[in-house]
Amino acid sequence: MGTAVDDAAAAEFHAFFEAHYAELARLAHLLTGEADAADDLAADALLALWHRWDRVREAGNPVAYARGVVANLARTRIRSAVRERRRIALFWAPRGGGDDGAAEGPDVPAVVDVREALRRLPFRKRACVVLRHAFDLSERDTSLVLGISVGTVKSQTSRAVAELQRLLGPETPAARVRLAVAAQRGGGER
Repeated sequence: MGTAVDDAAAAEFHAFFEAHYAELARLAHLLTGEADAADDLAADALLALWHRWDRVREAGNPVAYARGVVANLARTRIRSAVRERRRIALFWAPRGGGDDGAAEGPDVPAVVDVREALRRLPFRKRACVVLRHAFDLSERDTSLVLGISVGTVKSQTSRAVAELQRLLGPETPAARVRLAVAAQRGGGER
């Protein structure tokens, strides 16, 4: 049987879950680019929070902690996928070591879709630009979520916007890139 304290903690966590699950799933989707994985990552993050809920709720900002857990889970998922792709590429690579241009990137003339462009960014740049512009976090809050310095957030966000601008085409000003990323805040289709 649960105690009054256990019931109160469960109710508090349930309210936290209801209030933040969709936001965490959107964050996971924007960080990984995988709509199917977003719900799983958000659920895994919330499960991890539930196991430590007594400590998390006393820490002061459970939402920032939850975003950090999602970011770490997304980073792990991306690294795992990259390793798997490398293994597959090695398995299917032609024998003999000839230079067949395999080192080149994809032959895509322009990237129009913001989500596709975000997928092409390295994780830290993607996380910084998503948290800053899609989730409207301050530089300080972004640094807390990712466990990096405010200066790193500033430089990574600036570089990410410049890279998105390059990926989306030279006629796309930085302000439009920021607006396009911010448009992801509403969730839209996941």
